Amino acid sequence: MIRFGLGPRGGETLPTDPDSWLAAQLDGPDPALSIPAPDTAAGLTALRDDGKMPPMDPQQRRSAKVMRAATAVAMDTLLGTDTPFRERLVWFWANHFTVSIRQGNVGPLSQAYVREAIRPHVTGRFIDMLRAVMSHPAMLFYLDNVQSLGPDSPTGKRFKLGLNENLARECLELHTVTPAAGYTQADVTAFAAILTGWSIDLNGHPPGFLFRPFAHEPGAKTVMGRVWPPGEAGGEQILAWLGTHPSTLHNLAVKLVRHFVADVPPPDAVARVAEVLRDTGGDLRSAAMAVIALPQAWTPLTKLRTPFDYVVAVLRAFDLPAANRPDPNGWMSALGQPFMSAPLPNGWSDTAADWAAPAMIMRRIDWASAVAWRARQHDPQAMAEATLGPLLPADSRQRIARAGSRQEALAMLIASPQFQRR
Repeated sequence: MIRFGLGPRGGETLPTDPDSWLAAQLDGPDPALSIPAPDTAAGLTALRDDGKMPPMDPQQRRSAKVMRAATAVAMDTLLGTDTPFRERLVWFWANHFTVSIRQGNVGPLSQAYVREAIRPHVTGRFIDMLRAVMSHPAMLFYLDNVQSLGPDSPTGKRFKLGLNENLARECLELHTVTPAAGYTQADVTAFAAILTGWSIDLNGHPPGFLFRPFAHEPGAKTVMGRVWPPGEAGGEQILAWLGTHPSTLHNLAVKLVRHFVADVPPPDAVARVAEVLRDTGGDLRSAAMAVIALPQAWTPLTKLRTPFDYVVAVLRAFDLPAANRPDPNGWMSALGQPFMSAPLPNGWSDTAADWAAPAMIMRRIDWASAVAWRARQHDPQAMAEATLGPLLPADSRQRIARAGSRQEALAMLIASPQFQRR
């Protein structure tokens, strides 16, 4: 529950068969998809309507209201899910394919992006997730592909505009093969030309992705020694190739092992997960099962929880009524990891060194005290047993037992080194 999930919720019963409990969460569709939430069309419609309105308080815009409603659904899902392993995988892949609401148009689309481009593919093929991500309006806005025009296309010639290479560069550098594959700047430029025309139709019924042939750079293009045809088909073909490239599969294996096992991924563990990805054509359910089969993955408390992980684990443990719990998004921001707001396309760090500065740890301790006050009706000893059990050392139990108040005892529990790790 701690290593692979989001931490136990309230008085949740421990599974008697951990392997089966984890595997069962990957069967069937994601239950979160049955919860109503604003979709991409709703977000794009809100953006379109906002563009027709006079200046107003940004919080009163339709797009802001859509974003708040969608974020509330996402937070409720994190705190209440019965499939926390699947949910952790969702947010792992969402971080791999980062979009950030720091780019204004992304905000009302950010959760629809997770629901539509990430969730359906967490137990499917990586190439399908890659295709869904690269064509989703949130990603097209975030990495400016809507502004990318083929210089020799009819639209490019008319407006004398050219390529934006952001989407192509990040797809190669972060999402797929990484620089280890040896691609060049010329490859980035050619890939950007392939992706011209991948755009958005705000006036569609419904609004959404649209390939614009008059914005697409004509002719075949060469990327990494291979020739790709013009048109939307060229983009489809190169993504299918990149999605199963050996360098891509190694990249995914490194990131999975770093997330679930150790900040410095053991090479043999990486090799095993990469082998499974290769043998299954990039099947992500098989990769997840390979991770939980790694002997190194069952060593507890080796990973420092990020602020996202930490806030979710604490609020799940206390299982507070919505009216009495702090806003998860606000507290993630206070601890240095505002929700869906990564500063760069490489997403949030997955290593302790970037989250363990003294000032950051002090923020966690202050936050633990504030949350403990809201949860002071809980019995600290029972909470210690329910949340950490034998993972909490005897000396920590004694300190909690001798605390001057329930609030102090609860704060000591959730600020303990053991609770802050998974």
